[in-house]
Parts: sequence; structure tokens; C-alpha cells
Amino acid sequence: QVQLLESGGGLVQAGGSLRLSCAASLQTSTRTFNHFTLAWFRQAPGKEREFVAADMWTGRLKYADSVKGRFTISRDSAENTVYLQMDSLKPEDSAAYYCAAGTTTSSGASDMNVWGKGTLVTVSS
Repeated sequence: QVQLLESGGGLVQAGGSLRLSCAASLQTSTRTFNHFTLAWFRQAPGKEREFVAADMWTGRLKYADSVKGRFTISRDSAENTVYLQMDSLKPEDSAAYYCAAGTTTSSGASDMNVWGKGTLVTVSS
């Protein structure tokens, strides 16, 4: 069974921080947690889902330009959890944040095989 469960969303003032967590159950007959690309996407009301950050299974990290220098993605293999540390938050960061996992080294939404249900982040001005 493969599934992702996000937590950590909430209401924060602009300039504040939040850390999102995504608990992963990703073990299959051929892959384990460390052999998945893990990513975060977000979707604001009325907007398309957009890429935020990815931790490729090769070890490469990738960030959207809009969050570079403010957000940090990391994974804890012992806990099978991927995190998104969000600092210097802005009102435009408000969105539902989704954790996703894929088996390639691509970070597009269409490359993800498993999605969580999302956690809501609201940044007040």
C-alpha cells in the first residue's frame, strides 16, 4: 500500500514560519522510501497547481523560483517522512499544499504517482 499524509498547515502571519510534514508509506516490492522522488506542490483558490520543491531520489534538490531561499525540503529516512520548512512566508504563499511521490527524476505533476490529500496554509498580511 502506498500513501502520503500531510500535516502542519495552519494560519501564520507574514514573515513567520511553518514546517509541513508528509508521512509516507511507499514500500513496494521493488522500491523503498529512499528510491522515490518526493515533492511538494501547492494550489491557491482559482489557480493551477504549481510545483514548489522536490527531493529527487538521486539526491538532487529543486525549488521553484518563487520559494528559493525561503523554503527547504528534506527527508528523514528513519521516519519515512518528507518535510517542507517554510520561512519568511508571504500572503501569496497561501494555498493547499500537497505532498507527492514519483519514481522518476522529473518533478512535474504528471510525473508523480502518489498524492496526499493536502494541508492548508494561510498567511495573513
